[in-house]
Formats: sequence, C-alpha cells, structure tokens
Amino acid sequence: MASPVLEHASLVGRKFRHYHLVEKIGAGGMGEVYRARDEHLDRDVALKVLCVGLLTDEASRRRFHREATALSKLTHPNIASVYDFDTQNGIDFLVTEYVPGVTLSERLAQGPLPEKDVVELGMQLAEGLAAAHSQALVHRDLKPGNLRVTPDDRLKILDFGLAVRLASVGDVTASTVTGAAEVAGTLAYMAPEQLRSEPVDCRTDLYAAGAVLYEMLCGRPAFEEKLSPPLIDAILHRPPQPPRSIRPGLSTRMEEIVLRCLEKNPEHRYQSARDLLADLRRASIAAGAERSLAVLYFENLGGQKEDEYFRDGITEDITTEISKIRELRVFSRSAVLAYRDKPVTPSHVGQQLNATHIVEGSVRREADRLRITAKLVDTRTGHALWAERYDRQFEHVFAIQDEIAHSIAAALRVVLTEKEKDAIEKVPTADVRAYDFYLRGRHFFHQFRRKGLDLAREMFAHAIAIDPNYARAYAGIADCCAFLYIYWESSQANLDQAYDASRKALDLDPDLAEAHASKGLSASLKKNYEEAQREFATAIRLNPRLFEPYYFNGRNFYVQGKLEEAVRWFEQASRALPEDYQAPMLMASALHGLGRKEDAHTAYRRGLAAAEKHLEVHPEDARAVYFGANALTQLNDRERALKWAEHALQMEPDEHQVLYNVACVYALLGEAERAIDCLEKSVTGGWGQREWMEHDPDLASIRDHARFKALLNAPLGVAAGKH
Repeated sequence: MASPVLEHASLVGRKFRHYHLVEKIGAGGMGEVYRARDEHLDRDVALKVLCVGLLTDEASRRRFHREATALSKLTHPNIASVYDFDTQNGIDFLVTEYVPGVTLSERLAQGPLPEKDVVELGMQLAEGLAAAHSQALVHRDLKPGNLRVTPDDRLKILDFGLAVRLASVGDVTASTVTGAAEVAGTLAYMAPEQLRSEPVDCRTDLYAAGAVLYEMLCGRPAFEEKLSPPLIDAILHRPPQPPRSIRPGLSTRMEEIVLRCLEKNPEHRYQSARDLLADLRRASIAAGAERSLAVLYFENLGGQKEDEYFRDGITEDITTEISKIRELRVFSRSAVLAYRDKPVTPSHVGQQLNATHIVEGSVRREADRLRITAKLVDTRTGHALWAERYDRQFEHVFAIQDEIAHSIAAALRVVLTEKEKDAIEKVPTADVRAYDFYLRGRHFFHQFRRKGLDLAREMFAHAIAIDPNYARAYAGIADCCAFLYIYWESSQANLDQAYDASRKALDLDPDLAEAHASKGLSASLKKNYEEAQREFATAIRLNPRLFEPYYFNGRNFYVQGKLEEAVRWFEQASRALPEDYQAPMLMASALHGLGRKEDAHTAYRRGLAAAEKHLEVHPEDARAVYFGANALTQLNDRERALKWAEHALQMEPDEHQVLYNVACVYALLGEAERAIDCLEKSVTGGWGQREWMEHDPDLASIRDHARFKALLNAPLGVAAGKH
C-alpha cells in the first residue's frame, strides 16, 4: 500500500494552536516537518504535519494519540522528545523536540567517518535504542535521514512515527502499528523479517543500526543495488561485503560488530541494544588507545625516473622500522601505494584509511649526499606533531631511518621497549653500496614478472658480492627463486637455490622473520610440510604482523588438500593484510571445496573487491585479472568472467600460471575442452606442483575426463597452479 500523499500548500507563517510555523525543514512518507515557535514556552520545536488521509478516522486518530502519549513518556538524551499531538481544521500534527545540526545522511554525503567517530555515534545510537526498547517501542525506520547530529556531536534519533508498540518488552509480536503500510520502513535499511512481513522486535532495529554503522564506516550502503527487486534479493540472500575489504584500515572488532548486526537470522544478531552497546564500549576503549600510522611515499625531489627505486625503498624501510613499534598500527606498503605521487591531504588519507597519523616527506640524492625531510601529521587536525630535515652523507642512511622512528615514537608518546630499540637500531648491512643494490632488487621484485624476478635476483647477488653477510639479500634471492619455481620455471635448481639461500640468511640472522618465512615456503615446495609449518610459526612469533607466513602456511595446507586448516590460515593472512586479494580468493576456493557455498561467496566478493582496487594501481597485473575472473565465475557473472579470463590471456598468452587459472575458469563454466586446451598448453614442458591439479576444487568438473587424467601422468616440467 502506497503512502498517503501530501495535499497541504506551504504552511510557513501559519499557526497551529500556539505553534507558529517558521520554516520547512523536511518531508517524508508521513508528512512535512517545520521548525515552529512554541509561543507559550518561547522555544523552537519541530512540528510534523501529517499527510492527508494518514489517519482515516477517529479510531486511527485515537490509536495514534495513544502512541504519541507513549512516546512522550520516552525521555532520553539520544531521542528527540515528543511534546504534543492534536488536530486543527482537519489537519493532524505532531510536535517534537527541535534538534539543531545536520542529519547523518548530510554528514555522510562528504564521505565515511573516522572509526573513532563511528564508535562514539554508534554508542549513542545503541543507548537511545536501549531506552526505547525498554519501553517496548521499536522504531522500524532507522536510517541516516532519521538520525541528527548536533553541533556538539550529540546523536538524536528522530521520527518514531513508524514505531511498533510491543505487547511486552522482548515480545516478538507487535500489538500496534502506527504506519500506514503493512511493510513500513526504508528499503535499504530494512531487516529480512520486515521484508517478509514477519513479526518484528528490537532485533529489527539492531539490523538497521548495523546498516547505519556500515554506511558510516564505508561511505556506502551495505547493499548498493538501486532497483527494488535486486536490492530485496540482496538483503534476503546475500551477505554484505566485509567493511575491511572496502576500507582496510578498519579494526577487526568494528567489522565483527557490524556484520553481527547485519545477520539475516535475528537469532544470530545481538539480542539487545545493551549487548551492542557493551561491544561498542569495548571498541571505544580500543579505538581510543590505538594509534594508526600511514607512511606515504616520499616525494622524489631529484625528479629522475631512475631514482624512484631509491625513494620507494627508503619509504618502505622507514615503514618497516616504525612497524617494529608494537603500540602503533602501521599500514602496509600496498595500503598506501594508491597515493604514491598523487596530491592528497592528510585528512583525506586519514579518512580513507582510518589512520590517525601520517608521515610524509621528500628525498633528494646527489652523488654521496642525501637530503631527507620527514613530517608527522595528525590527520584529524592537520597539525604537524614533528618535522625534521636531514642533510647527511649517504653512508648515514640507516641512522636517519632510526632517528625518524625514534622521533615519531617520542612525538606520539610511545615508550619503546629495549627489544624494540634493539630492533630499530639493528643495521642490516655494513656497506651502503650493498644496500643500494638491495633496494634495486626490491624494486624489480615488486613488479612480479619473470624478467623482474630475474633482475631482482641479479641485484641481490650484487649486494651479497659486496657484503657476504647480508642476510636480507639472501632472503631476497630465496624468494625470487621460490616464485620463479612456482610461476615460471619449476627447475630443481631454482628449488634448491631457494632453500639454500634461506638457510644462509638464517645462519647470518636467526631472528630475521622474513628469512623464516622464505625457508618455510621453500620447504613447502620441497613437500617438507611439517618443517614448513615450524618455520612459519617461528616467523609469526618474531613478527606477528608479517603477512607472508600466514599466507604461505595457508598454501602449505591447501596443497595437501587440508582445506579446513587452509581456510583458517588464509583468514589470518587477510587480517594481517586486508587489502590483499590472494588470501580471500584462495580461502574462497577452499571453502567451495568444503561445500560451504555461502561462506565461499562472501570470500569471493571480498577478494574481487580487493582485486579491483589493486588493478586501479596495477592495471598490468594479469594475476589479479585471472583471480578476478575466477571470483566472477563463482559469483555467477558468466559474461564478465569470460571477459576477464580472455583479457588475462591477451596480457600474457604464454605464461603457464595464466593458462592454468584460465583453465580453472573454463572448468567452472562447464567449458571442459577449452579448460583442458589451456591446461595442455600450461604443461607442455611439465609442471612442478602437481598437487594443485590433483586437489584443486575448481577442476572437479573435468577430473574424470580422459585428457585430464593423461595430463596428471605427463612428465614433469614447467609448473602451473592457482597460486
């Protein structure tokens, strides 16, 4: 049933009893809202003139009056009070507290809010709901437009016009409905039970509260469909995209709170606003204590393209040094990559990443002279908390990095432990010439192409030739060889060199977490799975923030067909690096293999969103494209899946890992012959990790095909796999 239409001419200047209408301030499905002057009490009020026909007879008018009376007894700092209800010349009106400020929808028009603000506003929303629910009142139409934020940041819940009066507190059956429609509310914020016209209770409001919290955190609704049928289908059947896949800097605690509110089944949500409030208070304590810091890529003042490797390396090493401070949450290289060489403000980055502070600066290198400037900025105020310029010889580069880390800790009033001081002050190499080659190697390594890995290995070898005790350079060689083995050239020589280089790195520096992760990967490739697990566990103990040991241990279990364990480790990898697309994609594949289709779809959506974001910065990355194609296939978007798969083939038509993964897409789409054609091309020279083909759930549809069985028995050669 449609809402009654407004048939009132503009009423500004009119009087309803002793209320003088000053200006129109809003309109909705139930009527128009005016700011009015209460001439008896000399105060501003909000007067809602109800739509003509909303109250069709005296019985409905008396019922509304009873509800208004009940609402008038509901007094709480976070609820706009109801003062009066009456009829004048056939026009019904409701008088409530006038709340200055802006609606939350107006505030959100400028983008997502800092997590700390979301927690604070969320607590106020939960407190207001708890008060209403204690009086057996359910709002039923919570949305940003019905929440007002005053100039002093007080949140007020407006418009209880669609409220349901429950028979008793906690009762799930409504005894009175004041709205005109059987299914009342605003579609994007309605709980599944509302859409199905089932009984509502306080948990219905908690769903809407979750939708509002989601929008505050992410800057977009939980479901973005514009048309009603697909939006209804999404609310009823689809899980929302996890907030941290949209905004990686969000805390896992807040993501869990929001997703619990948005559970389809009311039994799985918070059971009361008090429970929600308790968790938000705990999140508030954590948010207040947490300081999150993003190191933006320094400006390359030299301006030469060939100097970018040095600028990038210095920035990333400063990030690494600051990451050793456990009290700070430091964003990864990939999280800030999108802002490299772009004009962004601290407040913009802070809002996008949910970072409380940023470090920005510049680098200029001329011969053996180095000038570095650095500045620590509070993103909420834009004020610089610390700034310094260093004019030094290049040989002092490590001392500069150490000083920056110590200065930032001091500016943020963080007391470093002795262990943290030792870690920050530890010099990676005695010769800065070796360091220069190491930075060049890292630059090529991040390109993640065969040529790049070959060049990276060469640069790391040059670094070792200058300093034979350079542990990080040995770990770099180990990673190059391992990735070459996995993706391009599965030779025994690559595998042996990966293992030997990682062992050498650990001989030189047993406390280097990255080297333990490298050795774990090479051990896993050698099928020494238990040794790999031990190395990954050691790496995590030494550096719990490091992504690689979680991710590679997930692969370690996946390749053995131990999918439950793989899921657990891929989930931890996603927490360590929320912007990564690989871990959620492989987790989704494992979940699919376990028959957990709904969970798999959630992970695929998360991975796809991360891949799309990654491709904005790295459009040439075929790996992200074929991973995305796989996700689109699983999400039943056949047309886009084929388009992405064909694009990946066009980008790198002869690469074995591209062929393998496109084969997975074809197999999932029922294109058996095309799938096996790609697989045959990928194994022309053989492959190294045959276990991937044996256990990969994506290839289930062709596993009994004669051509596929023949491939499994083909001679070993060049490897391919969905890695």
